[in-house]
Amino acid sequence: MPDDRALPAQVNILAVAQAGRLEHEAALLALSLKSSGTSDRFQLVIAEPQPGPLWPDDPRISDDIRRLLTDAGATIVPFESRHFGAAYPYGNKIEALTAPPPNVPFLFLDTDTLVLSPLDAVPFDFDYPSASLRREGTWPVIELYGPGYADTWRALYDRFGLDFDSSLDPAWPDEFWRRYLYFNAGVFWYRDPQEFGRRFLETALSIRDDPPPELVCQSLDPWLDQVALPLVIHGLGGGRDAAAHEWIDGPATCHYRLLPLLYAREDDRAVEVLEAITAPNKVKKVLKTYDPIRLMIYHGRGRKARALFDRDDLPRKEQAIRNRLKREGYWMR
Repeated sequence: MPDDRALPAQVNILAVAQAGRLEHEAALLALSLKSSGTSDRFQLVIAEPQPGPLWPDDPRISDDIRRLLTDAGATIVPFESRHFGAAYPYGNKIEALTAPPPNVPFLFLDTDTLVLSPLDAVPFDFDYPSASLRREGTWPVIELYGPGYADTWRALYDRFGLDFDSSLDPAWPDEFWRRYLYFNAGVFWYRDPQEFGRRFLETALSIRDDPPPELVCQSLDPWLDQVALPLVIHGLGGGRDAAAHEWIDGPATCHYRLLPLLYAREDDRAVEVLEAITAPNKVKKVLKTYDPIRLMIYHGRGRKARALFDRDDLPRKEQAIRNRLKREGYWMR
């Protein structure tokens, strides 16, 4: 465990939740954090979008889930959606960075994450921003006669006055996606959410509203947050070389994406935690109203889906796992 004196007095774990799937995932996140042995130094903050013109329906968390979250130790704070809302839900994590107080280090976690062990043991350096490296080469999609990886990414670094060459990983060859700074936006951290959020918002809006010509062949939905994120991290002096990566998406956290994927590919510890935290009757009473939880956990479909896969020999691409789950009737979200 890192030297206790080197850790900040408080770290806010930030997640975004709203009515529907995300509020149920947030409950699983909160329950897993409570059961993980993590100290009170880490405080869970659930950012909740408020009704407004960018939401056709009320996005606020339902009363039963709200009680479950607060009983698990979470603090729910509101934020206004001014730029994204229902049209681009992934952008809500960007605007949610206005919710926590400034100058308090934060760890952002997508709600579809379980905490598996004490976060106090993770060697976070909040002065060196970084993000999850559990990703595939999903963006850019290279077209036959379009710009390659280098030209596409260089155009973005040039747009924001950033040094492109210093972002490259020389261990990988030119025009291979791993050479270029790219993260999974489901986990990221820094010392100040307000500073990070301002830069994230400015970067994302610039790319969305006025993309460089090199992006003419590229889709930004749903990839906008993951396109902007490496530019933000690089601009703040961070990168891919963080000691915490040995723990994130490993022994400390599990970003499972969806319950069928959790059962199909994650290790036994993640399944044990999931089923233990959802076992108490007062939890079950609330969560069983959500069909994927009711069917995958309480009715045993998850265990049946798990039996279809060998965790030591999984398909290389996530899409292959999804396709098999769909064929066998175990896909739900």
